[in-house]
Amino acid sequence: MPCQLHCLTILTLTTLLAGAVPATAAESIRLRRDGHWLYLERSDLPGGPIQINYLEAYCRAGSTDADWVKHTVIRHTNELVAASADGRELRMKDTLTDGLVVEHTITAGTDEVTFELVAHNPTAARSEAHWAQPCVRLGPFTGFPGNGPRGDLNDYLPKCFLFLKPEGDPAGAPVLTRMPTPVWELKARYIPGQVWAGPGVPRNDVNPRPLNPQTPANGLIGCFSADESMLFATAWEPYQELFQGVIRCVHSDFRLGGLKPGETRRIRGKIYVMKNDVDALLRRYEADFPDRAR
Repeated sequence: MPCQLHCLTILTLTTLLAGAVPATAAESIRLRRDGHWLYLERSDLPGGPIQINYLEAYCRAGSTDADWVKHTVIRHTNELVAASADGRELRMKDTLTDGLVVEHTITAGTDEVTFELVAHNPTAARSEAHWAQPCVRLGPFTGFPGNGPRGDLNDYLPKCFLFLKPEGDPAGAPVLTRMPTPVWELKARYIPGQVWAGPGVPRNDVNPRPLNPQTPANGLIGCFSADESMLFATAWEPYQELFQGVIRCVHSDFRLGGLKPGETRRIRGKIYVMKNDVDALLRRYEADFPDRAR
């Protein structure tokens, strides 16, 4: 056997014995729509598919101390426009009662989901919609049974996180901070829960749950899986608020701002479902949202 062929054969056998076979394509997250629920499915997700109320609500301004049903929620209808056969892409359209139209393109990758929204106001009046809520249910992912309001609604809190600036160092790098954070509010029209208003967002225009006085260092909010081997995180740009909710959920709620007649606005969101590597998460967030990261 020629030396080159002999060496190649030995190298190939060594590689196979070591288990370093050529990698197959990683399994993608698959998207499934059922009514107003969006499911993220992948065979290795802790607790099974991740369930999202998408969208829970479009909301008016002046919501921080207002009745949720009578004042804040703007009713809307949802139409599924298209769904790819491989579960990698969904296209939908929401139409609000005030005439605003929001088109959604949702694309799944191996460990992330990308949301690209186009909101357009075709009417002659300004839209009342200032923000909207994708509600991600994470009880099973964090190791707590169910997604409903049974038991201790704060049981999953130690698994949840967001990023804050170091105390006394507003120019410092974002610090992952688990919940409940050192500053934790308990009073509001509705309890429990915790809200962090986004930078520049009027504090009168957020969820009517306890409002934390701190401003997030970035737009990420998330949680760790039950065994802490994986993390879930989500971010939107622009965002209205970060919210820890009452159905073992976390929110990054995106901002619409009340579109003027004829105005169009583009909004982008991300979900990351990845191994527990916080530095890698921050790098990906900074690449995906460079303006916000700066």
